[in-house]
Amino acid sequence: MTRETQTSPDESSPWTPRAKTLAAVILTAWAGLAAFVGTTGIAASAPGAVFQPIALTAALPVLLFVAAYLASPRFKAFVLDQDIARLTSFQHWRVVGFSFLLLYAAGQLPGIFAFPAGVGDVLVGLFAPLIMARLAADPSFVRSRRFVAYHGLGLVDFAVAVTAASLASGSFPAIHAGPLTSAPMELWPLNLFPSFIVPLFIILHLSVFLKLVALRRAEGAGRRLQQTEAQQPAL
Repeated sequence: MTRETQTSPDESSPWTPRAKTLAAVILTAWAGLAAFVGTTGIAASAPGAVFQPIALTAALPVLLFVAAYLASPRFKAFVLDQDIARLTSFQHWRVVGFSFLLLYAAGQLPGIFAFPAGVGDVLVGLFAPLIMARLAADPSFVRSRRFVAYHGLGLVDFAVAVTAASLASGSFPAIHAGPLTSAPMELWPLNLFPSFIVPLFIILHLSVFLKLVALRRAEGAGRRLQQTEAQQPAL
């Protein structure tokens, strides 16, 4: 089984003890940094400010992931060795977005943010088991448009949530003037969403797409090789 077509754990799993330890250290340090950002309020935006520094805490981990993938062949191989079904399975945790709706009901978050962010996350999370069931029944489903669309919509959901948070920040009074704003998302503990949870799930989505690109390139190279061999005269 090649790296690109792997869809289930096998003996060549990239998760060696060293890799697990390193991942645990990185995730713990990352979560700790997110907690520091939230408890100190260093990423909280000024009232009425258009730019929200909390967005940097969401973007930087993703940029670092992409930079590492492009710069390090070893890290690239590690990403491409991941099980595409397992990467997808983590998306069921997106149902945690239901907490936004609970906070709206409790009068802590505005509906202009809570509904698009919460409903979108819940839908992505609920569909994850269905996608997993289809993968289990037919591993070739990874090549389907529906599989690609699922992960694409997962990323679109985050884009919608970020846009909704900006519109609900109070910086655009013509759209949302308060009194509730998305400001609690910049402070502990809700800042864990933009500072840790959101970029982590974006990285999971990107890892799936990177594997799909590698898969299609490998299949294209295989077809070209077969065509070349077919065109060669028999000895």
